[in-house]
This record gives sequence, structure tokens and C-alpha cells, in this order.
Amino acid sequence: MYTLKKSLGQHFLKDETVIRKIVDALNENSFINLLEVGPGGGALTKELIKLPGINFKAVELDEEKVDYLQKKYPELKDRIIHKSFLEIDKPFDESFTVIGNFPYNISTQILFKVLDWRDEVPVVIGMFQREVAQRAASRPGSKVYGVLSALIQAYYDVEYLFDVDAQCFNPPPKIMSGVIRLTRRKTTLNVRSERDYWVLVKTAFNQRRKTMRNAVKAQFTQEILREEIFSKRAEALSIEDFATLTHKMI
Repeated sequence: MYTLKKSLGQHFLKDETVIRKIVDALNENSFINLLEVGPGGGALTKELIKLPGINFKAVELDEEKVDYLQKKYPELKDRIIHKSFLEIDKPFDESFTVIGNFPYNISTQILFKVLDWRDEVPVVIGMFQREVAQRAASRPGSKVYGVLSALIQAYYDVEYLFDVDAQCFNPPPKIMSGVIRLTRRKTTLNVRSERDYWVLVKTAFNQRRKTMRNAVKAQFTQEILREEIFSKRAEALSIEDFATLTHKMI
């Protein structure tokens, strides 16, 4: 068998109903290339390798789990990348879907790594700690709408699919989990530049209790700052609002 490593944030999914729901959500979109992040003990992997006509790969940092998976599922030979997901190069030459029960200690970093590959990754199905999943999927006006929400949603439509109880894992984490689906937007935001958008969003939410007029005053002229939208706080602005404002930045 194998051991569970707290240092790697390992909480392995064991509930077959949840596994089935994740696979069903995955199958709602067509794909050929599939990357699983953090297969661990193979609870999800065992179902993914059954999918017909799929070019499957997995990335796993833990050498013990790599050895275990290769012995238990011989068809995984040469299909496991023994590295951290954050350090790998693109695993496919063509577009690919990403799926996983993502390690919670690097879950936000995983999302930003996906953004680097957004042109090649049309869909992501991921399990996160519920707080991160809710932040990624939240809409303007929500208390958890913030930097992560506005940056991810600039490139992907995000759906919160369902909660996952702690008892569905071994060992049970101390937090609830949530599964979300990212689907690449069909239209791109009209921004002056990607850098301007990221700077504006991060600056605005860095002082989210202040009005936009005070939070981002260094980015705009005094004349522009008189506009009504600057009386709002960052959490009230949509991604389209932020995109529009990039064209008025100094």
C-alpha cells in the first residue's frame, strides 16, 4: 500500500458517488487529451483510464504514489510525470483538459499555472478547499469576490458544481471541499493590455474596504476619478467594468 503525507496535503478521495459525479461533469465536454493533477492513490484515476479513446497522463510529485500507481495500473507506464505540477512543461502538444483533487496547499497556484496555459486548456474540473472554490466562482457583490475571482473569470467561466463533505476523504480534512468547472470564455475581454488589467484588479482589491477613488488613485487622472464608478468598492465591479477602466488608466 502507501502512506499519507501531511507535508504534501494528501487527503485522498474515497467516496464513489463523488467520484462518479466528477467523471460525469468531465464527460459533459468533449476532449482527447486529459491531464490528472495529483492522482494520489488512484481513486479518480481508476475511472479516468477507463474512458475510451482518451490520451491520458497524470502528474504526481510523491515517488511512493508513482510506484504504487504503476504497479496497480500497468497501463499507466510512461503516463505519469513524476514532478510537481507547478514545475512541469506543457504535457501535450495539442489542447488538453485538466482534472484533479488538487493539493490544497498549492491550489491557488495551480489555478494561476492553468492561466499560463489557457490557450491550450479549454476546460478544468477541480476539487479545492471550499473557500478557494467559492472565491474562484464568486460574482460581484459577494464578500468573497476578489483578486482570484476577477483574474480567473477574465479567461474562464467558472461554475460551482457541488460541495464535498470531509468524510468523503481519507484522512478527513478539517475543511469542506468544493468542485468547480472552468470553461474557457468564448470572447476575450477588451482590455488595453493584460498587464494593465492585472495591475488594476490587484491594486483595487488590495484596499478593498476603500472606494475605487482612493484605492486606485495613482492609476488615473483626477478628472477620470470624478466618474461615478470610482465611488464604488472593488467588489462591486464586474470584470467588464475593470476591463473598461484599463483604457482610462494613466
